[in-house]
Amino acid sequence: MATTKDVKKLPSGRLSYRGETFACYNKPKRTPGKAKKSAVLAKKGSDVKLVRFGDPDMSIKKGNPERRSNFRARHSCDTAKDKFSARYWSCKAW
Repeated sequence: MATTKDVKKLPSGRLSYRGETFACYNKPKRTPGKAKKSAVLAKKGSDVKLVRFGDPDMSIKKGNPERRSNFRARHSCDTAKDKFSARYWSCKAW
């Protein structure tokens, strides 16, 4: 598991981890041209993990209440508590 010592703070105030830049910890960003739609530099205590989630070829359509409730039920979003899981961040996006 990586720690905050593995993350470099750039002069602009952004964070650099494994060649990618992030605005801050626990804030998802879009990742165009990658295998997943979004990425987040998740932090719990001093532990850090890069989590990628989402299908880049699909839109989430969370404005439709039926789709939203079905997605949240299908993924058990009410029990998603671990910030190091893709399920947590995907549910948070919905």
